[in-house]
Amino acid sequence: MTDSKYFTTTKKGEIFELKAELNSDKKEKKKEAVKKVIASMTVGKDVSALFPDVVNCMQTDNLELKKLVYLYLMNYAKSQPDMAIMAVNTFVKDCEDPNPLIRALAVRTMGCIRVDKITEYLCEPLRKCLKDEDPYVRKTAAVCVAKLHDINAQLVEDQGFLDTLKDLISDSNPMVVANAVAALSEIAESHPNSNLLDLNPQSINKLLTALNECTEWGQIFILDCLANYTPRDDRESQSICERVTPRLSHANSAVVLSAVKVLMKFMEMLPKDLDYYGTLLKKLAPPLVTLLSAEPELQYVALRNINLIVQKRPEILKHEMKVFFVKYNDPIYVKLEKLDIMIRLASQANIAQVLAELKEYATEVDVDFVRKAVRAIGRCAIKVEQSAERCVSTLLDLIQTKVNYVVQEAIVVIKDIFRKYPNKYESVIATLCENLDSLDEPEARAAMIWIVGEYAERIDNADELLESFLEGFHDESTQVQLQLLTAIVKLFLKKPTETQELVQQVLSLATQDSDNPDLRDRGYIYWRLLSTDPVAAKEVVLAEKPLISEETDLIEPTLLEELTCHIGTLASVYHKPPSAFVEGSRGVQHKRLPVRAGSGESSESPDASQPVGVVADTPPAVIPSQGDLLGDLLNLDLAPPTSSGPPVVPSMQMGAMDLLGGGLDSLMGDESETLGGDIGGSPAMGGGLASAPAAVAPSLGAPANSGLDMLFDLGGSVGMPSGSFVVPKAVWLPAMKAKGLEISGTFARRGGVLQMEISLTNKAMSVMTDFAIQFNRNSFGLAPAGPLQVLTPLSPNQTTEISLPLSTVGPVMKMEPLNNLQVAVKNNIDVFYFSCQYPISILFVEDGKMERQVFLATWKDIPNDNEAQFQIKDCHVNSDTATSRLQTCNIFTIAKRTVEGQDMLYQSIKLTNGIWILVELRVQTGSPGCMMSVKCRAPEVAQLVFQCYEMVLKTSSDA
Repeated sequence: MTDSKYFTTTKKGEIFELKAELNSDKKEKKKEAVKKVIASMTVGKDVSALFPDVVNCMQTDNLELKKLVYLYLMNYAKSQPDMAIMAVNTFVKDCEDPNPLIRALAVRTMGCIRVDKITEYLCEPLRKCLKDEDPYVRKTAAVCVAKLHDINAQLVEDQGFLDTLKDLISDSNPMVVANAVAALSEIAESHPNSNLLDLNPQSINKLLTALNECTEWGQIFILDCLANYTPRDDRESQSICERVTPRLSHANSAVVLSAVKVLMKFMEMLPKDLDYYGTLLKKLAPPLVTLLSAEPELQYVALRNINLIVQKRPEILKHEMKVFFVKYNDPIYVKLEKLDIMIRLASQANIAQVLAELKEYATEVDVDFVRKAVRAIGRCAIKVEQSAERCVSTLLDLIQTKVNYVVQEAIVVIKDIFRKYPNKYESVIATLCENLDSLDEPEARAAMIWIVGEYAERIDNADELLESFLEGFHDESTQVQLQLLTAIVKLFLKKPTETQELVQQVLSLATQDSDNPDLRDRGYIYWRLLSTDPVAAKEVVLAEKPLISEETDLIEPTLLEELTCHIGTLASVYHKPPSAFVEGSRGVQHKRLPVRAGSGESSESPDASQPVGVVADTPPAVIPSQGDLLGDLLNLDLAPPTSSGPPVVPSMQMGAMDLLGGGLDSLMGDESETLGGDIGGSPAMGGGLASAPAAVAPSLGAPANSGLDMLFDLGGSVGMPSGSFVVPKAVWLPAMKAKGLEISGTFARRGGVLQMEISLTNKAMSVMTDFAIQFNRNSFGLAPAGPLQVLTPLSPNQTTEISLPLSTVGPVMKMEPLNNLQVAVKNNIDVFYFSCQYPISILFVEDGKMERQVFLATWKDIPNDNEAQFQIKDCHVNSDTATSRLQTCNIFTIAKRTVEGQDMLYQSIKLTNGIWILVELRVQTGSPGCMMSVKCRAPEVAQLVFQCYEMVLKTSSDA
């Protein structure tokens, strides 16, 4: 009878009966009882009450019974640590048992019992097992060191186990070597900077010798370890490749991928003109092809890895196109991946074969697959120029099928073909226009609108086609609305006399009836361009477009390098670096491919020469960005304005005016003139446009030496009161999340010194000591200027106040939000992490008062697009109170002017990294609110400046 009988019992009073059986004198009965206990434990029943009775069964020579007891012990030791100590003597005794299986079993169980109290008792038995005469015991003990390190790293280091592990790499048994490598790799991952695996040619030779004889998983550990080694020269690299190549024919796909990873990495070191380089390329293709005959799940993993390999070295699989052809019974995820690789391998030599296959796929029943196949045809046209005509012809055939989703995808890709080959295939536009009514997907509608707008002069009824889209303008998606706006403006610039009414209609819909800021802004820009300078409008809107690139979805080169170093892992399946999906410190080491010495090949990354984690000596003065223009914008405003003489104010261009009006010039009063409707288009544009709506009519300021100068003579500076504004303390880290430590605090700037004012409260039962603090990289380089000084131990229910000085020369990284600060605080209990937000006012420096002429020139110089407007509601202050209060935060009033009972304050602020912020504050006496305009070359800071004003002015009004 099988062991399934142990899972069928449903008796009541079972625990009591089991207890009696466990204490029976009969060995067989005792074994049966332990099996029942393990069965109950397996199905989730709580049998921890039997702990002492089960532990008593450890004293036996029966190996099966001992295994069962150890299994129970591993499961319940953590919930019964005091009881688990009873088992220590048996462990020690079993580690000296003549049977190596029992010695190994004891040491394996010791490593799995995660109880701090027991670990120190286990050091001596473990030391003996690491030097045991039997290799089976040694290999088990090697893995136990890694488990013990996870529980108590310090203990492992103090006991010298790491050195013993390193010695095991030279062991005569290959499985011991493999397990020692696996254990050291595991430990090294949690300590990235420790040089545990000190690989040199001698140790590499030992690993390669063990590689041939150990089990498949042992081979994977050794291969992964080899992948972290950088050979000294191409000869050593070739030697390693030659000894790793036989692993490519292994039956286990994981071993194959690990071998491919090592070879891909070491190939970087080989000269391309070497005969062996070509041989190696040929040897890599067959094992990858073989992986595609496995089950679908393995195929998918192989395909994701092949996708990376093809991007890095397409020559490996360039002759293997047929294996990537889709089979009828492939799951959709395999089909889509194969399709992607087919396009990457497409070339002039095989394009006919690929197109015939893709056309076949486009008639399949799976909608997602058909869509991707149609897009693939378009991508082939863009990649292989000689095939473009054939691709367009294939797409037209597909459009004739009138299958809705096929037609829509075809139109989207034809748009891209037009971009790649202008003035070549426009004859097909008539066919596209016939299918206009069937388009219901935003991307397809947007593509068709782009085609109509771009080639409006070739389409007789272009205005009618676009007007049909305009009827349901507000029901369209944003993508379609934006495209429609641009297309109608293009049409107007090409056929002004016929479409003036149409363009006014779309501009009105975009600017006055829309809630979408992107659409509104684009509408205002077009309206202003058309009404002020039609020639410039033509140059901007009808500018020649750059040709689109061949491969738009290639992985960025530095990321591709890193992913190549992670072939055969999850990173290669996700196509993301480990740091993107692994939490904590493990697995976030950035790996790079080696560069062949003397090859002249430079790394993709500009700072590749600098080791990872090393901060440059000179911190960046601006906020670096990832994928946006912020860094570039800020670079324009690094130096403070000089006041050596009045700057030259550039003559104002029509096109550079404030689109939304209300700028500095419009405050000049009588000297300004208003732009009227007579500045419309030239006669060539069909009699001119109606003027922009009143809300957006800008004004031309008086010459810079009249009204503007007069403005800055009206108001003087206000005295500097002492004392600065400090935000009240807030709880940053509640005690329940930090094992009893509550951290609250605020930020202040006093006498030019930045301070983090922290309150530490001990709400635990034990004393806290050894405090330290560290900041993550942040937008403005904030870093502690000294240690966190808690001079005396923090007793239970005690609070201590600390003022930590800060500097702004730390490493810089753009955060979201910009003023976010990630902090780690360590004490004798643990390390705790939290985020807080600092008020931007602590970065306002004391020398932030601009000269008036410099203020005027800078305001003019900063683009109007960088101006942000805010309203501060429920704020009862007059201009003098506002000036006085803001001065305490280093916000300096340059000038003051009163117009129709409204005080206008012009103020300047300078940040610690040299960025200047200009503000116009409008205060209406007796009105419960203020309006402010903020101009800065880094518009991202405007929101934080507004929050600062709101906090300071509301606090002053509440007081």
